[in-house]
Amino acid sequence: MSPNDSSHRRLASLEAQVAACRRCPRLVAWREQVAADRRRAFADQVYWARPVPGFGDARARLVVVGLAPAAHGANRTGRMFTGDRSGEWLYRALYRAGYANRPTSTGQDDGLELSGAFVTAAVRCAPPANQPTTQERDACQDYLEAELELLSEVRVFVALGAFALGSLARLLGISPRPRFGHLAEFELADGRTVIASYHPSQRNTFTKMLTEEMLDAVFARARALAR
Repeated sequence: MSPNDSSHRRLASLEAQVAACRRCPRLVAWREQVAADRRRAFADQVYWARPVPGFGDARARLVVVGLAPAAHGANRTGRMFTGDRSGEWLYRALYRAGYANRPTSTGQDDGLELSGAFVTAAVRCAPPANQPTTQERDACQDYLEAELELLSEVRVFVALGAFALGSLARLLGISPRPRFGHLAEFELADGRTVIASYHPSQRNTFTKMLTEEMLDAVFARARALAR
């Protein structure tokens, strides 16, 4: 077995553990309620309605960390940042940066593959109002920690939003607490780098707080550092 095969198998085992998690009663109840009360546009679909595993290349040099799955996005499709507007923005940007083989992500069987990148989140279940509690964040932290340990070739982390940056800061030992700013960089003692970016939420993209050019700049910088 090659080291790459071993990494894939260990990641697959971890992601199976993630998908079976029921640690947080509020999140379990919410994700399942959303699946039962489907949006009209998705009325004929069976929702994933479980914690959402990370997705990407086991040999990634770039890890993208978001906040949590969207109720009718990843909570429906079972893949991070898939099935909602935020994901449309993210995967188009990853495609333009050369990390994805296609610019769209619609479902687990759509043929999307990432090369050199891995997409995950601080919290794995869709939270009510997109606001996990501190306890829910902490309950998920060991999953993110385990992923990062298995992704041994990572050189750059992109934190989408202040929540993701805070989670990474606690996990990676960034001190003092980093101040969020778009394209702010934080170098770790081991030479790796965390880049902060506005989250590609509808609120940020509709108001032009985040533009495609700004998101492209994040991944261009990530690509340069990952080399």
